[in-house]
Amino acid sequence: MTETLDTTVDFRATMARLVTGVSVITTRSGSTPIGMTASAVSSLSLAPLQLLVCIANHLYTRTAIAQHGRFAVNVLGEDSESLARNFAMSKPDKFVGVKTIEEHGVPVLKDAIAAVVCDVAEALPGGDHTIFVGDVRYCAHRLDSRPLIHFAGGFGALRALQ
Repeated sequence: MTETLDTTVDFRATMARLVTGVSVITTRSGSTPIGMTASAVSSLSLAPLQLLVCIANHLYTRTAIAQHGRFAVNVLGEDSESLARNFAMSKPDKFVGVKTIEEHGVPVLKDAIAAVVCDVAEALPGGDHTIFVGDVRYCAHRLDSRPLIHFAGGFGALRALQ
């Protein structure tokens, strides 16, 4: 392992070596659907059922989640790199052409391999991010799917499990 100085650039490069799943976090601002690509997502508790997402404070998605009080974590499958890139961009019409399910108060991506809808339980400070703790209200997944993963700035897929 190479020793490096403790800098933001080195930290980002180091953390990029942590393989993560890729999710799209969705919510609403009034009647407008809001979404962003995220990798800082984790299960938190089984009793009560909770997860957490970390969202940069400067992003509008952070404000929308805080105001709406509900969000969804949409786990992307290995064939969804275009969705990940779409929601990672800063543009007003991210949902054009994206199929969603609307029965949970927030858009759930129809092509997600798993989805969890949460009500905000807490919003905690985390440096330049907000850590949203979500109480799970709905969850579903597909058994016959593999995740899109992110590593060292690029997207990939897992090999078949043996």
